[in-house]
Amino acid sequence: MKKKLCRGFALAAALIMLSRINVLAIEETPPVQIAAKAAVLMDASTGKVLVKHNENERLYPASVTKVMTLLLVAEALESGKLVLDGKVSASSAAASKGGSQIWLKEGETMTVEELLKAAAIYSANDASCALGEAVAGSEEGFVRLMNERAKELGMKNTHFVNCTGLDDDTTEHLTTALDIALMGRELLRHDIVIKYSTIWMDSLRGGETELVNTNRLVRFYEGATGIKTGTTSKAGCCIAASAKRGETHLVAVVLGSGSSDDRFETAKRLLNWGFANFATVTPQLAPALITPVRVLRGAEQWVKPVPPAAMPILVPKGSEGDLQQSVDLAADVQAPVEAGQVLGKITITLDGETLGSYPLTSPAAVKKLDFPTQLKRLFGALIS
Repeated sequence: MKKKLCRGFALAAALIMLSRINVLAIEETPPVQIAAKAAVLMDASTGKVLVKHNENERLYPASVTKVMTLLLVAEALESGKLVLDGKVSASSAAASKGGSQIWLKEGETMTVEELLKAAAIYSANDASCALGEAVAGSEEGFVRLMNERAKELGMKNTHFVNCTGLDDDTTEHLTTALDIALMGRELLRHDIVIKYSTIWMDSLRGGETELVNTNRLVRFYEGATGIKTGTTSKAGCCIAASAKRGETHLVAVVLGSGSSDDRFETAKRLLNWGFANFATVTPQLAPALITPVRVLRGAEQWVKPVPPAAMPILVPKGSEGDLQQSVDLAADVQAPVEAGQVLGKITITLDGETLGSYPLTSPAAVKKLDFPTQLKRLFGALIS
């Protein structure tokens, strides 16, 4: 008899089991030419790194920094802290930002939506600062939030000094290609940012201020969803580029290219390779494999475990039909049983390697058998 699974696994345990252990081989030697100091190709759905090149080297990110700025603004919008038609008055700090800008004047008022457009499309530093101040009260406060969020996302080699990526006066504003991919993946969960980061041209101030996207891939690359470019003399030419074809959503990060053409061409090569070699599938979990579990001393004698909604899995193209499923269930479980209690798991494998693991849980609570019910069962057994 299989060892009984312990009762009362918390939701955290279920979530741990839900996280897919993707063991597809990472390309140690890049399969495409990379004209950059560092690069990463990541699957946005699973977080799987498909290609890496100096992925943990700490480098200046330039305006790719604004991926985090946009992420915090998107989260503030979803929480209700900001609203798109809310008014923001530009501070002297925001109005004095250099580099790419929409020339905000101190005291000038724009909506959150207008500033978001300026930051996402045109990479405007003054608009980004104004948004950060709207979220946290000051750029300094906003930068603290940026660094806290970076830690939450597992960005182990990142330290932000500002919300723009301007690096003339700092040697500490550093991150890595891998860390940028992590925050880029998180940003892509927010459709509102993709809405603006995929706009090629727009305008503000009644058409007086033209916005042209700094990421030319959104115009010329099939399925492009953003995200952000960046250029300074210290950083070189950088980009976090994303694209979606079918169910496959990829993020390519390129840092330290010698020219703008190099960054765009490297990002395209990475994305093209990813789409050519991988596909995203959502397994159809087989209910026939899931059998009831006996409940010892329970008010109900059996409980039928249920799986969660299956999550997407990345597989090499051509192997979509080769996925295998196996179920590991407790032979029995002691009452009482809690709703959501983990009773086993269903595992998805490809060529013997685990690609996904999903918890099988009790759909409802089962109380411990009381004395009257026990007598009733005993009497029924005697007369049957």
